[in-house]
Amino acid sequence: MTDTTPPAASEVLTDVHQGVGRIRLNRPRALNALTTPMVAAIDDALAAWESAPLTAVVLSSTSAKAFCAGGDMRAIRRNVLAGDAEASERFFATEYRLNARIAEHPVPIVALIDGICMGGGLGLSVHGGYRVVTENTVLAMPETALGFFPDIGAGYFLPRLPGALGMYLGLTGHRLDAADALYTGLATHFIPADRLHLVPDALAGHPHTPIDTVLKDLGDGSEVPHSKLAAVRPDLDRAFGAPTLADIRAELHRTETPWAADTLATLDSVSPRSLDITHALLTAGRDRTLRACLTADLHLARTTILEPDFLEGVRAVLVDKDHSPAWQPT
Repeated sequence: MTDTTPPAASEVLTDVHQGVGRIRLNRPRALNALTTPMVAAIDDALAAWESAPLTAVVLSSTSAKAFCAGGDMRAIRRNVLAGDAEASERFFATEYRLNARIAEHPVPIVALIDGICMGGGLGLSVHGGYRVVTENTVLAMPETALGFFPDIGAGYFLPRLPGALGMYLGLTGHRLDAADALYTGLATHFIPADRLHLVPDALAGHPHTPIDTVLKDLGDGSEVPHSKLAAVRPDLDRAFGAPTLADIRAELHRTETPWAADTLATLDSVSPRSLDITHALLTAGRDRTLRACLTADLHLARTTILEPDFLEGVRAVLVDKDHSPAWQPT
């Protein structure tokens, strides 16, 4: 085994084993919430492996509870309140550079998404070619509830999901299980959690077998429950395919189903400003490249973290956890 562990070794563990690069997130108490050193360590490892003779890179977590809960938004809020917004800008710039590297990496990247995966966790996984989920997986882009917006290139990948699924997920922050993740295309394979640890060795032991085949074999024909989103798909597409936020709300009111009522309640509970930003970002993203979307994300992040809704949203959800934000009028 060749150790290539970067300076942030305690929170990001890296090595190369039999032609497979391995990156393991190791900040379990914070659900692997990403810090700037963690993101830089992952980026450095992937940069070093771009010309290495590897068959795959496996990205995983040392904790069964979470793959990655996203960026450390509490730290970003603290930076802003301390008058050091530049520190948070460095985080976003480093994170978005990593997102682009994952999407463009010459070595196939396999993300093992066991447990919670939100926000920046999708940035680590969705841009790669293989996204494996388990029965424990929970995926979401919950930024509108934080007074933020779906970043990490979500303006690129959400509008490219089938129908209006991307707009729905971006605006509401709906949580997906494994079945929904596979249905939307955010995930590519299912492997039971107790077999997930076999992936690196299986890839190393079958370097000439297509990765898709290796992952399917490890799935062992496991049945995944039916997607709950599939059941509401016609109503979802009709409502969230509407051209404006007002039209989306009007369609939901007309639908008159429990799902529509719950969805309206969700839209009413998140930041109005975030809804406006997110709708505009996802609409524009349909015609943008990933790098153009990441550039837009950085411009928006610089200003959004200074807004009262961001400070209030993170306070309500992640700091005080009272879940009673006082949003500013849009």
